[in-house]
Amino acid sequence: MRRTTWLRMIGGIGAGLLLGCGKGEQTSQTPDSTARNLTMAPTESSTTMRDVPAPTPEQPKHTPETKRTPAPPPPPPAPPPQPTFFTAGAGTSVGATIDDSITTRSAKAGDPFSATVSEAVRDPSGHIVIPVGSSISGTIVRADPAPNPRSTGTLELSITSVTIHGKAYPIDATVESKDTVMQGRGVTGADAAKVGAGAAAGAVVGRIFGKNTKGAVIGGVLGAAGGAVAAQRSRDIDVVLPKGNGMRITLKQPLTVAAH
Repeated sequence: MRRTTWLRMIGGIGAGLLLGCGKGEQTSQTPDSTARNLTMAPTESSTTMRDVPAPTPEQPKHTPETKRTPAPPPPPPAPPPQPTFFTAGAGTSVGATIDDSITTRSAKAGDPFSATVSEAVRDPSGHIVIPVGSSISGTIVRADPAPNPRSTGTLELSITSVTIHGKAYPIDATVESKDTVMQGRGVTGADAAKVGAGAAAGAVVGRIFGKNTKGAVIGGVLGAAGGAVAAQRSRDIDVVLPKGNGMRITLKQPLTVAAH
């Protein structure tokens, strides 16, 4: 009996202790559980967020590229400026042809004349100063025919200007040469007068010395022959510069013209 009683008492005490411990543990576990739940909540929440697929980031809109035109290459360097004036130095020779015939038979001092440049005139760099076709102007200084075939006449010319591309430039130049010819005038009124005078004089002399008409005729023939010889010897010979014949002038001073 006593043993059974002790066993029951020990069992009741043990059950009480167990019950108390269980309550204490439950009581003590309540705050820990709450804390654990609070601590676990984010974990569960994050786990839930991981289960939901993240939104796809918005892709930037594709803007089609504008085709760019390549920049043009830089222009080549500008050439050096061309000279605005060209100069032919003193001593430059210019060839030309006469536009109209000039003869000492009709020409007189002060009359104008013209010629055309037949050879291009260039400066030392090769630029054309006076082109072919330019017009030369001048005046006649002296025009004297030869008094007889044994003499020479005189045709002296002076150059005053040259016209290039429509612009006249004063020019200081001398005429070095010209293709002139000598041309006889033939029998003129003066020549006939000389022949007539010789015939008349011969007739008078023949009549005086011959004392008849026959002497006068012979004298007249002889006188006419003498007059013809005198006329031939005294006949004027003209200096002629025919149209198209050449002449050459030389610049005495430099000539500067505008470039074209």
